[in-house]
This record gives sequence, C-alpha cells and structure tokens, in this order.
Amino acid sequence: MLSFLDLLGTIGASVLGLPGIIGVALGMATRKWALAAGLGGLIGLLAPMILGGSHSTHVAITPMEYTVSVLVGLLAGLAGCAIRHKGARI
Repeated sequence: MLSFLDLLGTIGASVLGLPGIIGVALGMATRKWALAAGLGGLIGLLAPMILGGSHSTHVAITPMEYTVSVLVGLLAGLAGCAIRHKGARI
C-alpha cells in the first residue's frame, strides 16, 4: 500500500514531469477536447514505461503510479486545450 507521502510525491513528480508538461503542450496543439485528453493520457501511459523503473535491477512500476500518471496526463491535456480556447478569444 502506498503511504500518503509516497502518493503526494508520485502526483508531484507526474505534474512536474513528462505527463504534466508534455500533456499541456499537446493539449495546446489542438482545439478538440477528446483528442487533447487522449494525447495527454497516452503520454501519461508512456512516460512510466520509458523513464520509470530500472530494467537492470528489475524495479517494478506499480499500478498506482500508472494510474496517477495517466490521470495527470488527461488533466494536463484538458488544461492545455482550455488554455488554447481561452487564448483564442482574447
């Protein structure tokens, strides 16, 4: 079971890492809400696979880390799309 501090660290790392930053960037690249959320979720799924864990020491990535990463990616993609919609009206 994940402790509260581990959960906060996982969320913070996802927000400041690839799922958050690239998710917002990909969300700002499109005006379609579903596509922005899908691209953000895809980045959230791929980031732990590519950068997470250690293949040499067989450190596993927990399902909670995948879940947090995908949710942060989805929200970041939607936030990027919202930024694009709001910026287009000004």
